[in-house]
Amino acid sequence: MTSTGPDDHALLRHHGDVDARPGLLDFAVNVRGGRPPTWLRDRLAGALDRLGAYPSADDDRRARAAVAARHGRDPDEVLILNGSAEGFALLPTLAPAAAALVHPSFTEPEVALRTAGAPVHRVLLDAADGYALHPERVPDNADLVVLGNPTNPTSTLHPADTVRALAGDGRTLLVDEAFMDAVPGEPETLAGDSETPGLLVFRSLTKTWALPGLRAGYALGHPDLLARLARNRPQWPVGALVLEAVVACCEPPALAEAEVAAVDARDHREALEAALGALGIAVNRPATAPFLLLEVADGRALREALRGRGIAVRRGDTFPGLGENHLRVAVRSPEECAPLLAALRAELPMGVSQ
Repeated sequence: MTSTGPDDHALLRHHGDVDARPGLLDFAVNVRGGRPPTWLRDRLAGALDRLGAYPSADDDRRARAAVAARHGRDPDEVLILNGSAEGFALLPTLAPAAAALVHPSFTEPEVALRTAGAPVHRVLLDAADGYALHPERVPDNADLVVLGNPTNPTSTLHPADTVRALAGDGRTLLVDEAFMDAVPGEPETLAGDSETPGLLVFRSLTKTWALPGLRAGYALGHPDLLARLARNRPQWPVGALVLEAVVACCEPPALAEAEVAAVDARDHREALEAALGALGIAVNRPATAPFLLLEVADGRALREALRGRGIAVRRGDTFPGLGENHLRVAVRSPEECAPLLAALRAELPMGVSQ
């Protein structure tokens, strides 16, 4: 467990979209397909006429009902969000006395809490065991615990029972499941768990449905906890297009498409893992998400060399617990990955791991 200071605030605000400059082949951002599927764009276009009216309570109820049906919850246990990032920005309203953030992981929860002056402690996991979760490392006095599952950027999927072990009386346990729908069958999800005390789950539609420009997601938890989280939100916090996107992406045809995409992503990830291994590049395993964490020699120089060849990868040193030799690469199809692998082959001597 480590405390943090203000010196790395700028690094914590760095995200993959900064690495993926226009004109580069993008392996830095984890968005499937680059744009929403045609059927989803049509649904959103059909909702444009509703922009002339304020989003209604009925619109919100419809979206919450769709999410509830998708996860086997009650609609009162759903809060529609402008993406998970909004949910992280709301965390200070919970007024934690001691927040524990499990790292390496997505950094926006830490940014929000630190900016609000909340005491923050980092619980660092180890590369030696694939960044597996160790509940005993979380301090007993933490009344807010935050972790990702599967975790960005390590691609580690934690067992649901191990995550549940972090719950406790008077503690809020936030699980960021932004990439869970990219795991076939979602075997370790807690989205349908209404029994674990203090459990809060965030889900995102950004990645699978290529909606980073719309910002759509939701939170699942006890109604009282959601009410505390949303206490300072403005009136009409979510627009009509977000509400329509949530409904559309929770319907059975969309869920079936997402499962097919998750299976494809798994197959593509395994192919990319094998190809990287053949180049002698160390890959964090086991990996389950649509991205891989690599460790290489002289990561900064390699990242710059790849950029010179027109390829963007995500720098890893902005994630607590990682360093300059860590890179994150998005999983694409073998055809799409061919230029990345060719560039790596040209830049790295055979047999180099780190």
